[in-house]
Amino acid sequence: MRKLLLLVWHYIRAFLVIYACLYAGTGLAAILPVTIPGSIIGMLLLFLLLSLQILPAQWVKPGCHLLIRYMALLFVPVGVGVMKYYDLLSAQFGPLVVSCTVSTLVVLAAVSFLSHRVHGERSIAGQSEVKRND
Repeated sequence: MRKLLLLVWHYIRAFLVIYACLYAGTGLAAILPVTIPGSIIGMLLLFLLLSLQILPAQWVKPGCHLLIRYMALLFVPVGVGVMKYYDLLSAQFGPLVVSCTVSTLVVLAAVSFLSHRVHGERSIAGQSEVKRND
């Protein structure tokens, strides 16, 4: 019985932390002059808390695993809602494909450029500075 209560407490704590970050992000979004959704700000707050190790990752792990396990099921209502606009989407199919392709290529180029800048060539200890063409 004790193990069951401990497991339930871990899930409750995980969802409390996740929802606290969500509501804090929603509150910040209402105050800030920029138009960033509160859920995104809440996710960034949660990321910041976990990155700075203010919040132990073990506290949110059970809730995150549960949400990820059923993520496909959570997208069903959104997919059904999109089908409501089938006529509009089919009429604008060309521009949608072009904009998705161009934005994907821009993001790919930006990430590759920034990744190269951040993780570029680094000197290896014990190896001479002169480049060899091997």
